[in-house]
Amino acid sequence: MAVKRALHLFLASAMLMCFAGNAHADNLEYRYEVGVMAGGSSYYGDANYNSLINNMNIMGGLLGRYNINPRMVVKANLAFAGISGSTAGNDNRFPGGDVEFSRMLCDLGAQFEYNFFAYGDGTGYKSTRRFTPYVFAGLGCTYAPSPAEHVFAMNIPMGVGVKYKIAPRINLGCELSFRFTTSDKLDVTKETAPILDDPYGIKSGAMKNRDSYSFLTISVTYDLSPKYRECNN
Repeated sequence: MAVKRALHLFLASAMLMCFAGNAHADNLEYRYEVGVMAGGSSYYGDANYNSLINNMNIMGGLLGRYNINPRMVVKANLAFAGISGSTAGNDNRFPGGDVEFSRMLCDLGAQFEYNFFAYGDGTGYKSTRRFTPYVFAGLGCTYAPSPAEHVFAMNIPMGVGVKYKIAPRINLGCELSFRFTTSDKLDVTKETAPILDDPYGIKSGAMKNRDSYSFLTISVTYDLSPKYRECNN
């Protein structure tokens, strides 16, 4: 009877330790996130300068985060998107009449995110929250292949977003970002009608009269690499 009672006590203790270990695993902070994103992309330039959702196209891509702490994050993205536009109905009148364009682009960049709330699973001594809005800014590059000519330009991404931890290692996010490029040739897709590249023949410097685009995305990421583990010995 004593041996049987000791065995029951051992099994109960082992189960309790396993439960405690699993509960702690849910409370771990993780260094990295990897995931996917999808949504819509819109162009802003001579063919569209006042509508957020005008001529919206499909975009998708990959993203990764390095969590410095619950408030500060470094993020990288690789996205592929379509952009399009038309001067029809535009208040401005361009030499040569109305022009439409459509093309694909690749966006590669890195941003610094700041969470308004300490982000985590909502438990533990740091009093993190499972939901937080955030802002971000960074630096990236845009590549748009032919048909007219290859375009490679730097861009400055800025935006806002929200994220919610739906499970201990799974994050759901929604984000609106703007990419301000150094090129005025994203809306050129035909060699025979490149009028949207400097349509009035007036040269401008810096970021003035440059093309830009936006992403409205939903993302899902998975946490990797816990920052610490508790020893149960």
